[in-house]
Amino acid sequence: MTALVAMRVAGFVRGGRALAPLIAVLVVLGVIYGGGASPAAVAYGYSAAALFPVLAWLTKLLLDTEPDVQRRLARLAVGPAREATAGVLTAILLSLVVCAAAMVAPWLFHGIDTEQSLATGIALGVLAHLLAVPPAVALGALASRAVTGSVRLGVTVLVVSAVLVVVLGLTTSWAPWLVPPVMATARALNDPRFPPSAATLAVLTGWAAAWCAAAYAAYGWFRRSRA
Repeated sequence: MTALVAMRVAGFVRGGRALAPLIAVLVVLGVIYGGGASPAAVAYGYSAAALFPVLAWLTKLLLDTEPDVQRRLARLAVGPAREATAGVLTAILLSLVVCAAAMVAPWLFHGIDTEQSLATGIALGVLAHLLAVPPAVALGALASRAVTGSVRLGVTVLVVSAVLVVVLGLTTSWAPWLVPPVMATARALNDPRFPPSAATLAVLTGWAAAWCAAAYAAYGWFRRSRA
């Protein structure tokens, strides 16, 4: 599995597909932090929300880099479960690298207000990014060519799903539970009643875990059915 992860990272980077997400990350971070200093929790909360579609896109590009024939050979060599897991782990690894850069970036732009709950804000920012990565990778995986069968359909799934995450995440009805708590986390970190209660953080974490469990189960089912 380690060899598969290394191979996918090498193909993604050396093939030039990493360039477009990298530019998108730089643009997003520049827009977020170019307007002045904000409390750490607020800045990092919206950073995680803004990076969500970029990480999903990165995952799709990563999984689509490998030719279909090569992917089938990998499935035969290591088994379907290990092959699919290697792809997800590679996407999570790269997404965590992006999130680490996103945590450092605001200090370069002087985008963090150091006088307002700095340590707590940074800790909550780490949590916000960790809650965004697994759902983003799951969405990108579900939009990959191995699941959708075509690039056009995959792009449609990715765009529509990303829009729904934002739109439904901003509503106040039961509908937000259909999407991961990306926007809910950003709002919780921007709430005047700072910091969020332990109960709120537990609900957000459980919500993200339940959504990811369903999404990754769906990804595994689609991968088996389309093998």
